[in-house]
Amino acid sequence: MKVIIVGGVAGGASCAARLRRLDENADILMVERGPYVSYANCGLPYYIGGVIEQQSTLLVATTETFRAMFNVDARTNCEVVGIAARERTVQLKDRATGEVTTEHYDKLVVSPGAAPIRPPLPGIDLPGIFGVRTVPDAAQIRAWIDERRGRASGMDSYAGFQTRTRKLRAVVVGGGFIGIETAENLVGLDFEVTLLQRGDQIMGPLDPEMARYVERHLGKHGVQVVLNSAVSGFRESSDGSLEVLTGSGSVYPADIVILGIGVRPETALAEMAGVEVGDLGGIRVDDHMLTSDPDIFAVGDAVEKKDCGTGEWSLVALAGPANRQGRIAADVIAGRDSRFRGTQGTAILGVFGAAVAWTGLSEKALKRIGDDDYEKIYLYPNSHAGYYPGATLLAIKVLFRKSDGVLLGAQAVGREGVDKRIDAFAMAIQLGGTVYDLEECELCYAPQFGMAKSPANFAGMVGANVLRGDMPLVHWDAAEDGLLLDVRHPEELAVERLPGVVNIPVDELRGRLHELPRDREILVICRSGQRAYYATRILMQNGFTARTVAGGMLSHEIFATL
Repeated sequence: MKVIIVGGVAGGASCAARLRRLDENADILMVERGPYVSYANCGLPYYIGGVIEQQSTLLVATTETFRAMFNVDARTNCEVVGIAARERTVQLKDRATGEVTTEHYDKLVVSPGAAPIRPPLPGIDLPGIFGVRTVPDAAQIRAWIDERRGRASGMDSYAGFQTRTRKLRAVVVGGGFIGIETAENLVGLDFEVTLLQRGDQIMGPLDPEMARYVERHLGKHGVQVVLNSAVSGFRESSDGSLEVLTGSGSVYPADIVILGIGVRPETALAEMAGVEVGDLGGIRVDDHMLTSDPDIFAVGDAVEKKDCGTGEWSLVALAGPANRQGRIAADVIAGRDSRFRGTQGTAILGVFGAAVAWTGLSEKALKRIGDDDYEKIYLYPNSHAGYYPGATLLAIKVLFRKSDGVLLGAQAVGREGVDKRIDAFAMAIQLGGTVYDLEECELCYAPQFGMAKSPANFAGMVGANVLRGDMPLVHWDAAEDGLLLDVRHPEELAVERLPGVVNIPVDELRGRLHELPRDREILVICRSGQRAYYATRILMQNGFTARTVAGGMLSHEIFATL
């Protein structure tokens, strides 16, 4: 059996390695049109910033590795220029010599990836405007930066002659993974960085209030985030630098522009082969990773996959799903009944020493599909035991079904432990877990790593309290009616206080119940929600109608910015 794999990196390379482990006799040819067959594209922004110093570090495996380790005929700078699906042949062009050859296949796997979106805006082809997709892209950006940094330095090395020059300026277009990671690395290179986002939030998978934490964090570290700012074009200024034009009329000067607008599936191979392309522009595949042609598989960023939460077709450009899809395609080619379950979009982004991560459905997604059978909670636990030095705050949002407590999604922001919290939620969601399961989940604990009640336990307990009626909730967008009762101490209200609130500290509440009306609903707040819950329980068991305001003042300060 001859298998041709088009495209390396994550999906194609993992397919080739897995297939060889399953079938020692298969004839495997893997072709990659670029110079590297398998590289860590997630590390490119960090190579640009010098965090990853050597380009060779980005190379996961070479053609020699695949030949020696897996007996795979791996060819770089080799481009598919034609696919005849009926004859089961591909035409391969050697990009160095121009020679075109024809190869027959029994099974074909296409892993073309997704290309950075580069809209046809005026001036977009001016020098100094870059996308970030490949190692050569990153090397070109790094060389451009080094050249301009060299121009701006060195004069003060002459004895008795000192100069002062302005910082270099960068404009990053788009607030997704590549945009934010590259912005961080450019700040590390002492650039003045402006990030332009067309919509009203960065990081589209997040809900707006959780994105606000990331936007504020970027601002604290010197990135000017400009929302609702659509780029309309580019032009060269009189001094040879660039100017970024926006629809609002604002102009942003730049010495370099990074396009992080997003990616679009590459479907040229699908069109050559005549396989189905979905409504989202990706290659349609079933759970075996088969296209509409029974001899052609597709994996990676170019394919449309079913979303685990909505059941809808989706595009998810992440390395984890791409690697699993490559493995599944290899299993199926080798005769196994492996199936891709779909994706729930679990991801994480590092931002100036902090992290933001998410899994499953967002509230935005639930609203978009018209699903109102959900509740949400906001938690602000410590990253580890508060008495152990170095604990920091986590901001966590959890979504679950009102009807049965099934977990739907989670989002978290913080400096420590964000990854393991979202990983716990992700596994629970994949297994169909509920908030009641989280109550009882047993996770590792020592004071320097977590708390005896982990944030996952905490989320389960809070969610279960809500569903059992022990903690009726109200959210800030619906907290207009009712009496606001703030149960913090007066010295806390001296720092932040909402107008019109009644203040009775929770530890005085039992003795001051006579001060509260019994004919009005009481909405209870504190800093994060914990003391408000204690007060709600006291009020409910003394005949009052009361609800806890979710997330307290910590969530209010975010919702106030929306």
